[in-house]
Amino acid sequence: MNQTDTLETTLAVKGMSCAACVSRVEKALSDVAGVDNASVNFATHQATIQHTGLDASALESAVQEAGYEASEIDASTDQTGSEPSEQIAEYRNLRYRFTAAAILSALLMGIGMTHTIWGVDFYPRTIPILLFLLATPVQFWCGWRFLKGAWAATRHKTADMNTLIAVGTLTAYSYSTVIALAPHGLFQNPNLYFDTAAMIITLVLLGRLLETRARRRTSDAVRKLLDLRPRTARRVQNAEEIDVPIEDVQVGDLLRVRPGEQIPVDGTIHDGLSAVDESMVTGESIPIEKSTGDRVIGGTFNKTGSFTFTATEVGANTVLSRIVDLVRQAQGSKAPIQRLADRIAGIFVPIVCGIALLTFFLWWIFAQDLATAMINTVAVLIIACPCAMGLATPTAIMVGTGRGAQFGILIKGGEVLETAARVQSIILDKTGTLTTGTPAVTDIIPCNGFTETELLSLAASAEKRSEHPLAEAVIRSANDRNVPLQPVTDFQTHPGEGITATVGSQSLLLGNRQWMEKHTVALNGQETVANQLAQEGKTVLYIAVEGQPAGLLGVADTLKSNATEMVSALHNQGLEVALVTGDNAQTAQAVADQVGIHRVLSEVMPEDKANQVLTLQSEHKTVALGGDGINDAPALARADVGIAIGTGTDIAVESAGITLMSGDLSGIPTAFLLARQTMRIIRQNLFWAFAYNTLLIPVAALGLLNPLGGPMLAAAAMAFSSVSVILNALRLKRFTPPQI
Repeated sequence: MNQTDTLETTLAVKGMSCAACVSRVEKALSDVAGVDNASVNFATHQATIQHTGLDASALESAVQEAGYEASEIDASTDQTGSEPSEQIAEYRNLRYRFTAAAILSALLMGIGMTHTIWGVDFYPRTIPILLFLLATPVQFWCGWRFLKGAWAATRHKTADMNTLIAVGTLTAYSYSTVIALAPHGLFQNPNLYFDTAAMIITLVLLGRLLETRARRRTSDAVRKLLDLRPRTARRVQNAEEIDVPIEDVQVGDLLRVRPGEQIPVDGTIHDGLSAVDESMVTGESIPIEKSTGDRVIGGTFNKTGSFTFTATEVGANTVLSRIVDLVRQAQGSKAPIQRLADRIAGIFVPIVCGIALLTFFLWWIFAQDLATAMINTVAVLIIACPCAMGLATPTAIMVGTGRGAQFGILIKGGEVLETAARVQSIILDKTGTLTTGTPAVTDIIPCNGFTETELLSLAASAEKRSEHPLAEAVIRSANDRNVPLQPVTDFQTHPGEGITATVGSQSLLLGNRQWMEKHTVALNGQETVANQLAQEGKTVLYIAVEGQPAGLLGVADTLKSNATEMVSALHNQGLEVALVTGDNAQTAQAVADQVGIHRVLSEVMPEDKANQVLTLQSEHKTVALGGDGINDAPALARADVGIAIGTGTDIAVESAGITLMSGDLSGIPTAFLLARQTMRIIRQNLFWAFAYNTLLIPVAALGLLNPLGGPMLAAAAMAFSSVSVILNALRLKRFTPPQI
């Protein structure tokens, strides 16, 4: 391996509790020599590192030295859609500790209320000791994760959310313990805050539990894709059919698929006919007819017939595996807007600790009340935890990119989403994007007594011997109409002009206008019709029999069925739409007029398309380009957002940020609308996360929370802020494409 090659490693990171942890892990990884870029996702608890030839153990050590645990993830070995056992165990452990904390806290609150409600003397020696015994397991077993995290941060001379919770709850617990265990009568009118410390831990654990449960839903898209992976395949070997594990299938194996079964791997049909439902991969809801020679995609469903096919891609190279990999990468990516939040969170916790100390001393000095100073300080520490900041962006990106994948729209990551939401202009390639890319006969205009069937029969019979690109269109039209072909003799082709042949017993000329004039064929006014067809962007084929005009054929690369509606939807979104093509100005304008595009860039060579993108960018516009991902690669790379119009198998166009799996044009306006809605959710999340801390820290510091429950209310508010941003992000699961 060349040491300059850039590799990518993904680590699972344990122990992160807030956005400040994200910043710390990223810095630790970035400081490792050979690391080009490190990005940590708080929602997935994963770190993605681009580096030059480093061993995963070196990266894991860097994370561990920062106070966290790390292990390498090998996505290619994950063949199922089930959750990792570690995640399930973590959720169960969290649930057990929350349940215990809730029960013990309820007892603490109940006993504490007996003094004020039922008049029971609160300070016999047995009551404080009982409260101490109930609060201790909550503090040190249920809340152990916070204490452990705070100690790890302290050892590394940093502070995070665990620090805030640990300091806050230990302050209340320790103060109460001293009073509870002190000799009776030592303190005058003492107050115990065991219930406060316990309820803080309980509410934070509840928030974590709800957060974890909601966060699992953000990964539904990947799990659904993984669930599509078949477990076995039926191999045809020595005239026998044998079921084998999917891992044993090799390239070149002949496999059998029966009606209603999943196609195990990618391949090419060897024998048989069927209709295949590719909706979960391409987003295309209508089953696609397949026959010998057609490609099939692993994980899709065979609807009707039985067929055999030859495996061409297996394992991590299948379309489905590549889709899962792309979606995972996108969900683990970071939008530029999140980097600001991470930088702020990195310095936020130390600032909060300073505010908490200031709050304590000011209340102690001016109020002369240690208990009040302590409670207000605890409230500041608890309410300031920056969990919501870390979750605001990645959860929305996870749900948004996952939802896009369900519609056959693959978005490379957060940066692409953020840029797509700002797009002002889009350039659409003509051939293969707006059009089918396959010429078809659109007009049959006979004259001099010939019928449409006779004219098409003569032309298709002669073209059967031709290698001209338009010949296939003529032959296909004859086959579609069940037009019989005639024997051909004396066939000759003249490049750039036309052909001569004897069809049946009649001599035939077929070609352009110059070919007719060269043979002195009187066109008898056909030029007018031909000019009209040319103005519509069609290629005109003249046909003459025995030296006399027989009629015209109009051939064109036809528009995709919803091209006009797609352009209209883009206009409705406020986007400027331009057409770029290598065709002449007349043909380009004809196509543009049909779909409603007003800016036309014609006679543009493939290598010059990138310059057309630059021209629009020079007008201070954010530009997207939609192309077929082949000769448009330079322009796709130059555009702010490249959109590759896929065909169901060409999904890894490296130069494009967005790939439409099915080639359905409705995916273009859908992608832009999804990007804008995702960014709207992200901005909402970040606004409320920042507003929450900005507004409530002063409220807590001024003691305004005390009459309402002080630290316990702060813990509830902090937990609610984290859950609320996740639930807001999950609204994207209800996103529906625009009607086109």
